[in-house]
Amino acid sequence: MNPEQKTPDRRSRKARRTRDTLAQAAFELVLERGLKNVTVEEIAERADVDRRTFSRYFTSKEAAVLDSLRGDGDRINDALRARPADEPPLTAYRRAVVAWLDDPAAQAWHRRSRIFDLLVVAEEEPTLYAAFHHIRVDAQEDSVAIIADRLGVDPRLDLRPAVTVAAGAGALLAAQATWVRGGRPDALPQLVEQAFDALSGQLLAQLPAGPTQHSTTEGNAPS
Repeated sequence: MNPEQKTPDRRSRKARRTRDTLAQAAFELVLERGLKNVTVEEIAERADVDRRTFSRYFTSKEAAVLDSLRGDGDRINDALRARPADEPPLTAYRRAVVAWLDDPAAQAWHRRSRIFDLLVVAEEEPTLYAAFHHIRVDAQEDSVAIIADRLGVDPRLDLRPAVTVAAGAGALLAAQATWVRGGRPDALPQLVEQAFDALSGQLLAQLPAGPTQHSTTEGNAPS
């Protein structure tokens, strides 16, 4: 390797280690004390850096806490790019999510230590939930571009890529919400399958008339 190339590579590795150390410190402190009881200064101190260094990598403590989740959208999108070109878009998205869940090397949420606990906290903390939403939106924008490329369309003019991703990401979000509220850390893959099954089949069927519709009909009946 050229000597001039070694220094940038070394700096990049050092920066990655510093970022990971800060993210891990934020993760541990928030799970120990709760988000409101942790300051940026405390995160920096645990990571053995100063406040200015923290600000070089993260805009907020919420961003630092959730940094370990940012790569999951990239992993799903990598799996989406690898799906066969002839698969229907929603099927491709579903199978990309399942591939991420099934791959031990990908370390999906149910395989990673304490991610379940972090997402439980995110459900309870509005600012953390909002930060997580931004991470999801970033990943979904990339998904839309991938689906648009598969279809050979401009996503600014054709709604199909955005609708596909909104539906698929919505199924994943519904499964995640049920997962963290249900208290079963190992149940995520099953819930994801159920959510996509509902999306692709049951919700498209005509629902039977329920009590509300019956009572409305009775109310409108002539006396």
